[in-house]
Amino acid sequence: MGFAGKKVALVTGASGAIGGAIARRLANDGMCVAVCYNSGENAANTLCKSIVQGGGVAEPFLADISDSKQVSAMVLAVGDRFGDIDILINNAGIAQQILFTDITDEQWDKMIATNLSGAFYCTRAVLPQMLRNHSGVIINISSIWGISGASCEVHYSAAKAGLIGMTKALAKEVGPSGIRVNCVAPGVIASPMTDCLGEETMSALRDETPLGEIGTPEDVAHCVGFLCTDGAKFITGQVISPNGGIM
Repeated sequence: MGFAGKKVALVTGASGAIGGAIARRLANDGMCVAVCYNSGENAANTLCKSIVQGGGVAEPFLADISDSKQVSAMVLAVGDRFGDIDILINNAGIAQQILFTDITDEQWDKMIATNLSGAFYCTRAVLPQMLRNHSGVIINISSIWGISGASCEVHYSAAKAGLIGMTKALAKEVGPSGIRVNCVAPGVIASPMTDCLGEETMSALRDETPLGEIGTPEDVAHCVGFLCTDGAKFITGQVISPNGGIM
């Protein structure tokens, strides 16, 4: 336990819609939340202010997770403020729709660096604390496209699939140390990341979803929140996909 006897959770990409919903959920569950952001300073500050006004504990921490040195410095800063990190949510990511033959070296490298290497850097930085404490929860936020693949999103799908592989392998490695590692692979979620798809496409995706609706960031946050509780103490190495039945 860290700050004031509370569990400490680090959420990357917390200035975004899904990350923000996860941060709020964990704060409501009584955790100290380290809100990691890169470019969304205003959103991160607003989120933390809202959590604090609601009686929770949250502070913003800046880091480009594709830079391992920045990640290490950020994790140290979180430790200085709150204590050891009990829960890591690797949520930060980017997306892009582009034909496979048009993907440049730079675009490929950026996608992998942010969506996969960033999770590796954060996990590597936090894991020694969890191993020392013989407990911890790591949740990687993937995507249904990491399971099934998506046309015109090959580099995104590859990175998200990599998170699934990392989840399954690491869960086996650190399970004996009392650490659980799971993956949440959301379906179509209403967020700025899907706004670019347009209403016609979103309507079609809604029609394809058996539950007849588009998911919300809170739907993902509820799933993550459960996996952080003792109710999920026998769940590790799994991929859980809140997707409304679309796959």
